[in-house]
Formats: sequence, structure tokens, C-alpha cells
Amino acid sequence: MEGQPGSDAPAPGRSATSRAVDLANLLHQECKQLLQLYQERESFPSQHVPEGGRLVTPDLCTDTPTSVDQVGQVRSALRRCLELLECVIGQEVEEMGRELEGEYETVRKTVRDRLGHLLHSTGILLENGDGACPPSPKFQCVQGLDEVEGAFGNKQWTYRVLLELIHWTDSATQALHVLHSEREAAQEEQEL
Repeated sequence: MEGQPGSDAPAPGRSATSRAVDLANLLHQECKQLLQLYQERESFPSQHVPEGGRLVTPDLCTDTPTSVDQVGQVRSALRRCLELLECVIGQEVEEMGRELEGEYETVRKTVRDRLGHLLHSTGILLENGDGACPPSPKFQCVQGLDEVEGAFGNKQWTYRVLLELIHWTDSATQALHVLHSEREAAQEEQEL
């Protein structure tokens, strides 16, 4: 039902940026849930911090980014996060020999689908070309896994990917909120 809680249908009268903010926030919460489920499944301590820096570091599209540029940069990072998540899924399916159907896998699929939806939504917000960062080269799963050794190394890498998802969905929420506030203020000013 349109505009109902839990519905993906747009609520009447809500702007595209407002819906994107809500979607990014929901996705951020689901990414945190996914990490918690992974921690439980793999018996990681709740405050575990794996070694290594950021897996996703998008290039700055401009020296003085506007809010639109920041959304473009975050969108670029989210595209890379989706590629990393696809690698994690492929690796886990290969490791298990088949796709499992537990709560972790259900949330992981929801995160992947919602991330694709957020990428589509932010792409529409940037349709006029503003803030569009040049696409990064296609990520090859072996790039992320070439430094990983053994089953524990794979689990650490997956953990880091999930941390990246949390970081970049939070960044998306913040960047989209700023863009929404600016667009709302500009619209209010026009109406005066």
C-alpha cells in the first residue's frame, strides 16, 4: 500500500530526496543487523575490530564538493560496497556448497536488494549529471581476496566488508539529509 510503513511505494507529497534519506537510514539499520547476525554466526566478540584500513575509498570528484557532489561520491562508494557484498555472497555460497536459508542470509539478501534500490534512487537524484563521479573500474573479487589466507582470513574480510556497508550507508544518510535540507529550503524560498 502506498505510503504505508514497510511499503516500498512512495508516500504522496514526499520528495525523492526525503524518500532516499529514509531508505538510506533503513539500509544502515539493516547493515548493522547483518553485522550482528554475522558476529553471532561466526562467534566474533561484539566489539571486534579487524585489522586493516578502509576497503572502499572513492576518489574525490572535486576539491570543494557541494552536497550533490557528496551524494555522488557516496553513491560511488556504495556501488563498490555492492560489488564487495556480491563477492561475499559468492564466496559464502561456494564455501557452503549451496545457498543457506537462515536469518543471516535473509537479511543479507534484503541488504543487497535495498542497496541496489538506493543506488537507483540516488542515480535519479543525480540524473542531470551534477555530482556524478566517474565510475570506478569494475571490481574483481580476487582483488579483495588475494591478501586473504585461510578460513579465518575469509571471515575477517567478510567482517570488514560488513563494516564498510555500515560506514557508507551512514555516510549516505548524512549526505542525503544535507541535500534534502538544502532542496527543501530552496523550495520554501521559491514559494515565498
